[in-house]
Amino acid sequence: MLTLAELNAAPDDELTPPLLACCDVPRWAREVLAGRPYADLAALLGVADRAARGFGPDDVERALAAHPRIGERAQGDGVEASWSRSEQSGVDRDEPTTAALAEGNRAYEERFGRVFLICASGRSAEQILASLRSRLDNDPETEARVTADELRKIALLRLQGLVAQGADA
Repeated sequence: MLTLAELNAAPDDELTPPLLACCDVPRWAREVLAGRPYADLAALLGVADRAARGFGPDDVERALAAHPRIGERAQGDGVEASWSRSEQSGVDRDEPTTAALAEGNRAYEERFGRVFLICASGRSAEQILASLRSRLDNDPETEARVTADELRKIALLRLQGLVAQGADA
C-alpha cells in the first residue's frame, strides 16, 4: 500500500509494477503515471477511470491473462493473486456452486473464446452465476464492452486498495 504522497513521488520504474498489478495494461499505467501529481484520491481515480474507459480488445486480452476463472482460487504469492482471492471471497466453495461455476465458465469460454470476467468484490456466488448466465445471451460486441467495463471496475478497485485512503490527501 502506498500513500498518495508516495505515489506522487515514486519514480516511474518503481510505480509501474504495482500499477500493472492493478491492471496489466501498459497504456493505462502510463496514463496514470502521466497524471501525477494528484491532489487527492478522487483525482487519481478520475484519471484512472478515464484511461480505463479506452480499453480495447488487445488491452482486455492482455489483462485477462492475469485473472483466474471465477470460482477458481488464484495461485501464488503475488499481489494479483492476493487481490483475486480477496475479490472472490464471497464465492462459495461448496460442490454445487463450484460445479455450476465450472460449467458456466466452460460455456462462456466456448461462446466468447476468453475467460469470464466480473468484478466479484462484494458479490455472492448466486449473483455471479446469474450474471454469467445472463451474459451468455450477449452478442460478441456487447460482451466485449461489458468485459472491458468489468476490467475497468477491477482496476479502479485495486488502485484504490493500493493507495492508502485518507493518508496525506
